[in-house]
Amino acid sequence: MTAIGLFQILLFIAILIIITPFLGSYIAKVFQRERTFLDPVMRPVERLIYRLASVDEQREMGWREYTVSAIAIGVLGAVILYVVLRIQGILPLNPQGRGSLSPDLAFNTAISFVTHTNWQAYAGENLAYLTQMMGLTAQNFIAAGTAMGVAAALIRGFARKTAETVGNFWVDMTRSILWVLLPLALVFAIFLVSQGVIQNLSPYVTVKTLEGTSQSIAMGPVASQEAIKILGTNGGGFFNANAAHPFENPTPLTNFLQAIAMLAIPAALTYAFGKMVGNARQGWALFAAMMILLTVGVITVFAAEQGGNPLLTRVGVDQAATSRQGGGNMEGKEVRFGPFGSALYANATTAAAVGSVNSSHDSFTPIGGSVLMFNMMLSEVVFGGVGAGLFTMLIFAVVAVFIAGLMVGRTPEYIGKKIEAKEMKMAMLVVLIFPATILILTALAVMTGAGKAGIFNPGPHGFSEILYGVTSAAANNGSAFGGLKANSQFYNVLLGISMMIGRFAIIVPVLAIAGSLASKKAVPESAGTFPTTRPLFVGLLIGVVIIVGALTFFPALALGPFVEQLLMKAGITF
Repeated sequence: MTAIGLFQILLFIAILIIITPFLGSYIAKVFQRERTFLDPVMRPVERLIYRLASVDEQREMGWREYTVSAIAIGVLGAVILYVVLRIQGILPLNPQGRGSLSPDLAFNTAISFVTHTNWQAYAGENLAYLTQMMGLTAQNFIAAGTAMGVAAALIRGFARKTAETVGNFWVDMTRSILWVLLPLALVFAIFLVSQGVIQNLSPYVTVKTLEGTSQSIAMGPVASQEAIKILGTNGGGFFNANAAHPFENPTPLTNFLQAIAMLAIPAALTYAFGKMVGNARQGWALFAAMMILLTVGVITVFAAEQGGNPLLTRVGVDQAATSRQGGGNMEGKEVRFGPFGSALYANATTAAAVGSVNSSHDSFTPIGGSVLMFNMMLSEVVFGGVGAGLFTMLIFAVVAVFIAGLMVGRTPEYIGKKIEAKEMKMAMLVVLIFPATILILTALAVMTGAGKAGIFNPGPHGFSEILYGVTSAAANNGSAFGGLKANSQFYNVLLGISMMIGRFAIIVPVLAIAGSLASKKAVPESAGTFPTTRPLFVGLLIGVVIIVGALTFFPALALGPFVEQLLMKAGITF
């Protein structure tokens, strides 16, 4: 590991710690409908939206109605986006004359963007500008706003006492978009343009290269989509090369700040949680658990990639770090980012369920690639997606206090609420649905001819590619190893199902817990209450997250990246 790499890790952590309380306090005000500096601009727009949509902003919902509303916006969005993708060829703002997507690819893409996944089985350049803006960018805002709304409802479940409602979904989603996502995306888009990210509606430009041949340079409204895809933890790329493309991620500065932006809102939501339940230390405890998991992941991947690939050394590739080169495993990486910039970005994108990539995860060392996979296998809790990371980590916190309660022989409590049978049943659904989806669908892919037909690399790496793809879909991440032919009827349907389960099957039990907790009385702390703001709880929470992930996925990882690591050390290739 290099000194500059370690310095950047510390700087990265410090920046996140600094911005978390400021942005978190602001988000808490937005959810609690307190006055903010944006009210004079946003309140008239908000009222107009409610008037047009016939929404009564004063009426609150029970958890069942809230759930139906959250799912309904997803279903409606999927239908609209599917239609747009199918008729893209006749729509305006299509200077390159892009044709319509096939039914199975349109299905996969529509599900992908409404579930916050942004899995791309297509090349980004194959979409028209109108599709990118009206279809994908719009869903990036709506999907992120939906997840933030669900998180707000769960927070109210802990904060309220003997209440029958958890908020109004339409209000929560609208305020998340208008007060948080839209202004941040606008500022970040302007910054990206200043660094060289393009924003136009021009046709592609044909130029002559130094060799005398012609090259087509893609154009388009990139900065506006890039900003919300990063800040909303959506992912996807305007170009097929994604964030490795210089028009999406031109400099080391944009690379570093994009990694910060991926985690900014998920991190701030932990502080917003603490503010809304009346104890900021509760939020910092969740933040600490997430940050420890992230830091360990970044250091592990950085060390693995900086250490290089012995197979490349054997064929004469110089991987030593010198004053003239960063060294390490540069296969599949951009020279302007190197092992550290790639490791940081890859960890941020898999930890925060963004899915944007600035390097080929398929070319990482087995240990580096397995950490990226494991980030997603931990159920999207290492900060996780906007909203989704918080509410999933809170489910693990419920499980952790239940285990602590068993240890001391008393009914577990968390944030003043007793955790009883109903909450534990719903929590276990959240914990079990995710790994069951991944393992069952992965098994289906490796047992069928259509699934195996998509493997370009035989042996354990081919299995790793399938396992990564299904995990990414279920975790609503969207990144890929890249060595899998995913654009087939089999994988378009299989991964579409995985994305739907990973999104909607998790939301239902989460909101059921929110409704159950909101209806309960507050339980005063006593000598027997397990403290949930101290290092002991942070350690227990990390242990529960890792053990659940390790015990569930260790056999699958042993068949893929762990075998690959042993083969790499032995100098064996497939």
